[in-house]
Amino acid sequence: MQLQLATWPEVEAYLARSSGIIVPIGSFEQHGPTGLIGTDAICAEVIAARAGAEADILVGPTFNVGVAQHHMAFPGSMTLRPATFVAVIRDWVNSLAQHGFEKIYFLNGHGGNIATLNSAFAELNADVSLGGHGINQQRVIPDCVQQSWWLLPGIYDLCKQLYPQGHGGHATPSEVAVTQFAYPDHIKHVPLEPETAPSGRFTHAAQYREKFPDGRIGSNPALATPEDGERLVAAAVKALIADFRHFLNS
Repeated sequence: MQLQLATWPEVEAYLARSSGIIVPIGSFEQHGPTGLIGTDAICAEVIAARAGAEADILVGPTFNVGVAQHHMAFPGSMTLRPATFVAVIRDWVNSLAQHGFEKIYFLNGHGGNIATLNSAFAELNADVSLGGHGINQQRVIPDCVQQSWWLLPGIYDLCKQLYPQGHGGHATPSEVAVTQFAYPDHIKHVPLEPETAPSGRFTHAAQYREKFPDGRIGSNPALATPEDGERLVAAAVKALIADFRHFLNS
């Protein structure tokens, strides 16, 4: 069940049976010469939507622009400053909490969001502790968690099984495979040189572009196939449903 496709009476009826919601969150950044710019948001969105349909879980709108300043030397990439990201997450969570959502599960598709998302959760907890509402007053206090889809139980092992060489850290064949499964009409094929990109560290956008000129880090996304993507999505959906139910009941 997708929030954007529901009516308010449907949401009210859902809240009568559940206080949990999944919010897909990703990024809008380059993924090398063959990866879609929306890859991180697409992966989280596709997995969450299928889990929601299968297990009667409400899925919120996709938070599709994240913290990605280091990709800004590549055209098409977009980013939020960490402070902006934290402020928007707080407003999203508080909006949902006002309606009675108590368990908010962020399914993440971008490693660069993790630290800032945790900062947003810390700010939300500070709002409760220091906001002047009084700890004994009746109010909805949202419980928020995050989980990156590739870190759901068993998923990274499957990624390494499918791609024992050339998986890498960015523009990985696993995430590209998920987008190929989701959008088969938008599969890109271009020569990659070298086939597997180098690895290393970076701090800012200009340094990233200089060290990794085609945008990939340690990966060979030419290994990706839609069939692999289908397998990854199926496994991630199963793991997400189990993880969300555990969170809901904790």
